[in-house]
Formats: sequence, C-alpha cells, structure tokens
Amino acid sequence: MVSLFDGPYRNNLLPFTYTRPVAELRIGMSTIREKWEHYLSTITFTDTEDYLIEMFPAAAHQEHLRIHAACLPNLPLIQAIQKLTSGQKLVNNNELIAYVGPNSFSQSNMEDFETIAFSAPLAVIRYPWDLFLNNPQVLKDDFEIFTHNRTSSPISSSNRIVGNGKIFIEQGASVECAVLNTEDGPIYIGKNAKVMEGALIRGSFFLGENSIIKMGTKIYGGTTIGPHCKVGGEVNNSIVFGYSNKAHDGFIGNAVVGEWCNIGAATDASNLKNNYDEVRAWSYPSQKFVKTSLQFCGLLMADHSRCSIHTMFNTATVVGVSANVFGTGFPRTFIPSFSWGGAHGFSPYNFEKAIASIRAMKSRKSHTVDDVEENMLRNVFEQSSQFRTKD
Repeated sequence: MVSLFDGPYRNNLLPFTYTRPVAELRIGMSTIREKWEHYLSTITFTDTEDYLIEMFPAAAHQEHLRIHAACLPNLPLIQAIQKLTSGQKLVNNNELIAYVGPNSFSQSNMEDFETIAFSAPLAVIRYPWDLFLNNPQVLKDDFEIFTHNRTSSPISSSNRIVGNGKIFIEQGASVECAVLNTEDGPIYIGKNAKVMEGALIRGSFFLGENSIIKMGTKIYGGTTIGPHCKVGGEVNNSIVFGYSNKAHDGFIGNAVVGEWCNIGAATDASNLKNNYDEVRAWSYPSQKFVKTSLQFCGLLMADHSRCSIHTMFNTATVVGVSANVFGTGFPRTFIPSFSWGGAHGFSPYNFEKAIASIRAMKSRKSHTVDDVEENMLRNVFEQSSQFRTKD
C-alpha cells in the first residue's frame, strides 16, 4: 500500500491546493499521482487535509510506504524507495522523501527511523511557479515513458512537420492543417482531442483528452493543456489543469491555470515587468508578496475562477478559488478566493451565488456538484475569509 503525503510545501502551493492534495497537481503529461502510480504499478492513497479526505481517500492507518507528493518520480528514486523497509526513511538534503511506517507526515515522530540518503538529482514542486519551470523537461521525460513500445495514430499529410518528428497522436484525435515543430521537444495529442487548422505548435507540448486547440492558435514549448479544455490565442510555457477555457485571442505565458476556469476573449496576462526586475508573488504562508528569483512569471489562477473580456492581469497575479474578475484597468496582483470585482475594487462573492455559477459551468460539460464537493468548497470559502475585505 502506498500513500502520497502533502508535506511541508502544501501552503506554499496555495491557492491550487485549496481544492486538491499536492499529488493532484498537473505537470507534464499527467498529475503527480498518475506518475507515481505508473512507476509503481499500483494505486495510491492520500495523506492530506481533513476537509479533502472525502474527495481524495486516505489509506487505513497501518504501516505502509508513504511518499512526499511534491517529489517527481524518476528511476533512481523509484529504485531507492522500493528498497525501504519498516522504520527507514529516505532523505535528500535533509528533506524527507519517503518512509515506511504507521504515522502520517511528521519529522518529530521519525527521529528514531534509520536514515537512507538519496543524492541523485530530484525535482521537487515547492511553489506554483515550479510547475511551469519544470514542465519542459517533465514533458520530454513523460513522452518517453508514456509512449514506450506504443505506436502513434497516423499523422495527416495536411500538416507541416518541422524537426525530428517526435509526435504521438492518440486514437480518435484530429490534427489537420497545423504546423508541428518538434525541434525543441515532442508533441503529444490525447485521445479524441482536436487541433484545428492554422494552429502553430512548438514542442514540448501535451494536449489532453477531448481538448480543442482552436484555429490560428499559437502554442510555444513547455505547455500542457489538460483534458476537456478549449484554447485559442497565444500560450507560452503554461499549464492548464483541465476543464478550463481560454478559447479566444489573448496571451498567457509562464502561467498556471486550474480546473473549471474561464478566461475571457482578448484577456492578456503579463509575465515580465516593464523594468525587467525580479518578480514578486503573493505568498499565503507569509501573507505578503515575496521574491520568486524569476524574471518571467505570469498568471496563477486557481479553480473555478473567471475573468471577463479584455481583462488585463499584471505580472504574477495570483487569483484564488472562485474569483470573478471584470472591468477595465489592472486589478490588484493578489485576488482572494470568492472575490468579485476588478481594478475598481473587490467585494466578497456570496457563497450561494458562487456555487450556483460553479454548477452552471460544470453542467455545460455534463458534470455536477455533489454534496461532498460543495462541502469542500464551503470549507475553502471559510478558510479564505481572512483575505477578503470590502473595498
């Protein structure tokens, strides 16, 4: 039995971890959980916050293998983890990676564990921007793993291929009259996905199941579009988790967008400051803006949030869960969850109105909001109330 525990970076990864465990973050061609399950050939359970457990079940509290979910698997790490026995912990640079034992994550209750050092290279997702920073390489690694000994569907002759041709098209996908450039990385088109005519795509790139790239879209490398999305305009080194739409012209780059979001037509999100200075972004643990050590960082938008047409987001704007942004001008660069407004100011978004909007959005894709999900969202509403003030 294997559990993936949230670990010490869960609050750093807000607002995306308000509505999911760390293991459900998407990077490359899958979620982190799906990567671990592929490598270990087993299902995994979750050690996370109590209010998320009904949606993401935990294992019984017997002794078993527990892995820090923020760590991305690779073969050396898998080999080291599979050698662990009861009472042993795997540590990399004083950071707990995995252990075999009966207890949930806690440094104090593992002082007597035997320490096994792991010194090989390791990618750890500590902040939201680590997702897009690591995405180009993870896409390349995932492509090799998930296409091993598999044969792509035929590529239509209507497309123009540039590069070494590392392209994999799943059954039922449609790609016509597009330019596919694999010079810098592979391109993977998921089952029943569609790339419309005139699209320009540079690898590395992943398009999830049943997603659509609209006519004339420009996609740059290091980009992941999860399942059931519609994407148009210009996208660079970004991750869209799934079930979200950016269906029209406008730019996002070095960005992370959660599930069930809608980005209005002609919305632009800056990823570079005018003075080329280091970008600062909102930190939930610090409750202030902190340095990211990055020059490029764009929109960070959590689940169920949306913005109107012609919205302008400044560099590294952090948008919480179920925010509704509209109006002219640049809104503030930290928009709390369940907020309503824009550059003119924000007001709290009434929960009943917010959940009604979420139900309407999900119904468009034949999904519903059950009591478990509504209770989870209500918990997020209450947790995030400290950040909401009426302007």
